[in-house]
Amino acid sequence: MSEKERIELAEILFPNIKHDRAYYENMYPERNLPEGAMVTRYGPSPTGSVHLGNLFSAFCDMVYARQSQGKFFLRIEDTDQKRAIEGGIDNITGVLKGFDITPNEGYSYGGEYGPYLQSDRTEIYQTYVKDLIVQGLAYPCFMKEEEIATIREEQEINKIKIGIYGVYAVDRDLSLEEVKEKLNNKEDYVIRLKSPGNAKKEIEITDCVKGKLKFPEHDMDTVLLKKDGTPTYHFAHVIDDHLMHTTHVIRGDEWVSSLPLHIQLFEIMQFKRPEYVHIAPITIKDSETGTIRKISKRKDLWAGVKYYQEAGIPIDALHLYLATITNTNFEEWYLNNKDKDIKDFEFSFAKMAIGGTSFDEAKLNNICKTYFSRKSGREVYNETLDYTKTNDPDYYKLLEENKEDMIKFLSIEKDGERPRKDIAKYSDVKEEFSYAIDSLFEEENYSKNDSDKTYDINLIIDYVNNYLDLNVSNEEWFNKIKEFATNNGYASTPKKYKKDPDNFKGHVGDICEAIRVMITGRTKSPDLFSIMKILGKERIIKRINLYQNTIS
Repeated sequence: MSEKERIELAEILFPNIKHDRAYYENMYPERNLPEGAMVTRYGPSPTGSVHLGNLFSAFCDMVYARQSQGKFFLRIEDTDQKRAIEGGIDNITGVLKGFDITPNEGYSYGGEYGPYLQSDRTEIYQTYVKDLIVQGLAYPCFMKEEEIATIREEQEINKIKIGIYGVYAVDRDLSLEEVKEKLNNKEDYVIRLKSPGNAKKEIEITDCVKGKLKFPEHDMDTVLLKKDGTPTYHFAHVIDDHLMHTTHVIRGDEWVSSLPLHIQLFEIMQFKRPEYVHIAPITIKDSETGTIRKISKRKDLWAGVKYYQEAGIPIDALHLYLATITNTNFEEWYLNNKDKDIKDFEFSFAKMAIGGTSFDEAKLNNICKTYFSRKSGREVYNETLDYTKTNDPDYYKLLEENKEDMIKFLSIEKDGERPRKDIAKYSDVKEEFSYAIDSLFEEENYSKNDSDKTYDINLIIDYVNNYLDLNVSNEEWFNKIKEFATNNGYASTPKKYKKDPDNFKGHVGDICEAIRVMITGRTKSPDLFSIMKILGKERIIKRINLYQNTIS
């Protein structure tokens, strides 16, 4: 077609499009940001619920934009209306807010580069497609599904590349009159790219994570607009990333194969190309097959974000874990910098894993325990109270009724060089500190005692009634209980007992263990004397009596 005919065709196809490209270029000017600032976007589709992999991608968008004084925005890519689920958009925004991954702008946040819902931007996409028609870089394609299926079958038989290109792009060179005739016959059509690519040529792209990548040029006449006039993902994201001035496209590496098309679209549109950052997926070793696979919401409980909310894993602790996936050197930095915040860490694309990143539950637990160990007892109490208000109302009430004691218990062994690490999630507080509340302790009735030892109950009663002094220091208390042990035929240290076991009934540790079991219901707990001081002698005696009644 001549230029005049292409202009006429563009007007026939898009009679309602009155603006030109320049209109939108002026509407969305360059951002006023410091040099080196990154503009990132999280562009989810509302076709399913958010999982850990999605959260990881959004987290990367946030931290890289934040540390460079840039912008992170949320764009809802809802061009695939057939697959959209009810409540899909609310799920996306709710999860982001619930996990404190907060865009600077975007859908539900506002901003000057909206609308941030792609279905509200159809006129913009059609404006740019209209321009491509005029340039001869796009065309209406009237091929029916049956024709395309036949072509695919032929290509499969001949073992050649599948798609609409070259001789298979049968509508690529229709005359204006032929197009008009088909339009008059009310034939459905899509708008396809008239690809200038040559698959025999090679392009080279440098990915921020994967380094240099080489591909054949894209030569497919890819669909730009569907039959209903809405754009495909490939076309819409190129237009939006240009107008919203995205500098870094951070996305899963399943999109690597689409790079030749996306690069070609940026070049055809004469847009500045963003940097591409393809991140490795979160994987796991399948327990059934032994193979490495991507995470699955169906197979992996922890892949769904509800798992973290219901279990009571702190948002900040999950951020710390996501940071260990983001950069391989983060965990060591975090463990060695207890006075620093995640915002103090310098994230780098060079430290991102190129291959798959395995989900490591042990690492998650370790990060969470370290996180809790750096919190004061009062902070742990307040955060657990917030969690239980929704997730465990009965325990919430008990926490409120026993506030001061609970804060004291949660504060044990918090001030030393090696703070206690027994809590990995808020739900652990009830489990680990059930002995702190009398009603829970009595309800358990020593069911958590993992020892099969028989303790000298009379010895412990004698100690508590006649020797225990709670108004001394920890060191003084221990010296006195060692003295008590010696006076009653026990070694003052495990070392002495081990050296000559036949001359002793046991050692001081056995006496401490007996007391610990009787007043906490378990063989392991935080510092024993601290627990006794909080309980007080009256409650200690009451618990020893309960133990005596239980075993008798």
